[in-house]
Amino acid sequence: MSTPKGKTTKSKKGRRRSHKNGPLLQIHVDEQGNPSLAHHASPVSGTYKGRQVIDVEKRMKRRVKKLKPLT
Repeated sequence: MSTPKGKTTKSKKGRRRSHKNGPLLQIHVDEQGNPSLAHHASPVSGTYKGRQVIDVEKRMKRRVKKLKPLT
């Protein structure tokens, strides 16, 4: 088993640990007031930068169709 070559300084430990805390999630609110992640389309309205990019009704129909009935 290997051993450390020398003492790890406080600054070296701090620099290594500085990346442990990731950035906080950035929440963006669209025109209708629905929250979504920054640089992502709104899952409620399906819009991104004011344009409709996702057909939400079609997606919901597909999800409902995939659901298995309770037996």
